[in-house]
Amino acid sequence: MSVANDPKSPMYVPEENRKIARERATRQVNLISDYLEKRDAIPTGIKASVRIAENRKRILEVLDATEEDWQDYRWHLETPIDDTRMLSKIIALSPQEIQDIDKTASRYRWQISPYYASLMDREDRDCPVFKQAVPTVKEYLDTATIEEPYAMAYNSPAPLITRLYADRVIINVTNICAMFCRHCLRKKDIDLKDMIYPKEDVRAALDYISECPEIRDVLVTGGDALSLSDDYLNWILTELEKIPHLEVKRLGSRMIATLPQRITPDLCSMLARHKPLYVNTQFNHPMEVTQESAAAVDRLIGAGVLVGNQSVLLKGINDDKHVMKKLVHELLRIRVRPYYIFNCKKLEGIRHFRAPVATGLNILENLRGYTSGLAVPTFIITAPEGKGKTPLAPTYLLNYNRNGKLLFRTWAGEVCEYEDELLEP
Repeated sequence: MSVANDPKSPMYVPEENRKIARERATRQVNLISDYLEKRDAIPTGIKASVRIAENRKRILEVLDATEEDWQDYRWHLETPIDDTRMLSKIIALSPQEIQDIDKTASRYRWQISPYYASLMDREDRDCPVFKQAVPTVKEYLDTATIEEPYAMAYNSPAPLITRLYADRVIINVTNICAMFCRHCLRKKDIDLKDMIYPKEDVRAALDYISECPEIRDVLVTGGDALSLSDDYLNWILTELEKIPHLEVKRLGSRMIATLPQRITPDLCSMLARHKPLYVNTQFNHPMEVTQESAAAVDRLIGAGVLVGNQSVLLKGINDDKHVMKKLVHELLRIRVRPYYIFNCKKLEGIRHFRAPVATGLNILENLRGYTSGLAVPTFIITAPEGKGKTPLAPTYLLNYNRNGKLLFRTWAGEVCEYEDELLEP
C-alpha cells in the first residue's frame, strides 16, 4: 500500500487537507505570476547562443583570426577592441557615437575582449552588454570630482594592501582586465598603461600578512587576478600557504564573464593544488551567462574551486526585479552562488549607472520568499571613508515586544506574532 494513502503513515494527508494545500499553492503561484509572464522574454547568453556564434564568426573575419585563436585567451588579451575603427566593423556605430567614444577615450581608457564583444547586439543600444562595454558621452560629461581618499590612502598599511577589516585583506596585484567595464569604480587606476605589479611589492604585502596573526582571509585581485600568468599566480598562492594563520584564499576575477577561455585546464590544474580557494566573479546580466562561461565554471568546480558572484546594481542594465531574478536563476544553473549585489558607488564617470538604494531593496523584497534562499544575494552599500561593506535588507520586524511577542511580516506581507524567549538579565 502507498504510504501516502495509509492513514497510519506519518505521510498520510486527508484529501480535504490536500485540497487546502492546492489552493494555497495556487495563491503562492499568483504572487510570482508577473515574473512568470516576463521571464522568457528576458535575454540570456545561453538562449542567444546562435546569434553569439554568428557574431563570433564575423569578429574572427574582421580580426583575420582563426577558431584556434578564439580558444586562446592570450589572443583575446593581445587583440583587444580598443578603437572606433575596429569597433565600427563589429557593431553598427553612427558618426555621433564614434565622435562620443573618441571624446570619452581622451579621459578614460577602454577596451573590449573579442569574446565579450560577441555577446553584444549589433543594433540595440539597450543591449546590457553594449552598455557595460562601450564608452558614452555621459562618462565624459561627468566631471564633478568626488574624492574618496580613505579607501587607499588611509587603508593601505603596506604596499598593494587594502585593509578595511580586522581578519581579512586585499592584495592588488595588477590593473589589467580583459575588458574595462564602464561602471568600474577603479577606472582611474586603469590609467593608460597595463601593469603587473612586481614581486618585490607583492613580497612586502606577504610579509605584512605574515606579521598579522589575526588575518585569516586574503583576496588577490586588481584589476583582474587572472591577468597574471599561471606561474606568477602559483607563486603568490604558494607563498600565502606558507603563512600558518591564513585559512582562506580568494581570487577576484571577472574573466568568467568577459573571457572564459582564460579558465584553461592548466590553470585549473594549478589552482587545484591550493585548496581552499574561492573565486569572486561578476555577472551583471543574464546575457553574460553563456555556454562558454558555464563550461569555465565547470572546469573550476572540477578543480575544487568554489565560485561566488558579486553583481553591481546598474541603472538601465539590471535595476529590474525580473531581470535580477533571471540572473540569479541563471547563475545557479551553472553552479555559481549569488553572493552580493553592490550599489554602484558615487564616483566620477560612473554616476549615470547609479540606481536608488530603494531599487536594490525592492529587488531583495521580490527575491526573498519569491525564489529559493540559495538564489538571494546580500544587498551591499559601501560606507564612505573606507568603512567597509554594509548590508541592507527590507524590514520584516514590526515590533519587538508586542505583549511579550514579536510582531513581524512574512515575505508575502502577512503579519504574524511569534513566541519569543525573554532575555536573561
